[in-house]
Amino acid sequence: MKSIALLALAGLLAGCSVNNYYESVETTAAAETQSERRAMDGVAIEERIPTDVRRLTVIVRSMNRSLAFYRDVLGLKVNYDTEVTLSGVNLPVGEPGTRARLVLLNANDPYIGWVGLMELFDPPLPDAEEPYPRRLGPGGAVLVVNTDDAEARCAAAVAVEGVTMTGPTRLQTYAGRNGGPDIRVMGCNVFDPDGIAVEINQLLD
Repeated sequence: MKSIALLALAGLLAGCSVNNYYESVETTAAAETQSERRAMDGVAIEERIPTDVRRLTVIVRSMNRSLAFYRDVLGLKVNYDTEVTLSGVNLPVGEPGTRARLVLLNANDPYIGWVGLMELFDPPLPDAEEPYPRRLGPGGAVLVVNTDDAEARCAAAVAVEGVTMTGPTRLQTYAGRNGGPDIRVMGCNVFDPDGIAVEINQLLD
């Protein structure tokens, strides 16, 4: 199970592609190219950081459970849903020729901040030998999302099969930047159906 979690987190942090196949699909689906986004942002290309964080990809056990969380609870929009064949090499999961379902979801930005979900089904991944992690350690990752109604979405998250909330929805106050006003955040922390830590936040000010 630990190896599966590590693969999932590796996909999260690296935004891996399948045989370099669906990177072009994402670019096509996006409403703007990277250069167009930068021009529209009003910032000269030479002044921009050279890297965009595009996507977090999670290897999931059940696409239906994961969609119930990421699409139905968090409100992300499905923009791509297809079957792919894995090499087992570039993205180190499954055996060569494994068939998988790939679903890509986006938030408000058409280019960055996407979540990818991939379920291997022919053959499927073996059953987990250990429970999914319920505490973070070295190499752990947390996906942080901002939403419109944290209390309602946190309550809805608990109803999804496999989701575990680590504590009640709460109000947190952080020191403001550069002496500015405090930052007030309502939210909760959960583990998704595959043990990925997700922080659901709502900025109140």
